[in-house]
Amino acid sequence: MTQNLTCIICPMGCQLEVTVPEKINGRIDTDAIQVTGNSCLRGIAYGKKEVTAPTRTLTCTAAVTSGKRPLVSAKTDGEVPKELLLSCMQAVRRLTIKAPIKAGQVLQSDLLHTGINLIACEDID
Repeated sequence: MTQNLTCIICPMGCQLEVTVPEKINGRIDTDAIQVTGNSCLRGIAYGKKEVTAPTRTLTCTAAVTSGKRPLVSAKTDGEVPKELLLSCMQAVRRLTIKAPIKAGQVLQSDLLHTGINLIACEDID
């Protein structure tokens, strides 16, 4: 199977072609995955990761009470499995954080048992 991807690791936006071999015992041998079209080694790592276990940094806003603004911008401090993004957003939507909030403050630790924290990106008085 071959997939065409645009690498998002750096501004080059290389057009990758990732060839994935057949699964053996239900698993893909990551060493056998072929990546072409990359300008740097990071493109190879991205291509392999994207076809085996894609992840994303979640950016969002969370509700604030007793603050000068009703929402605080936030993001995860690591990458969440792509298939959990919608569930993470639903969990964030149920959050309400009491002001004051400082940038870098953990708003929700271990979001959906991923080991990833949701942190504030700004101060709210």
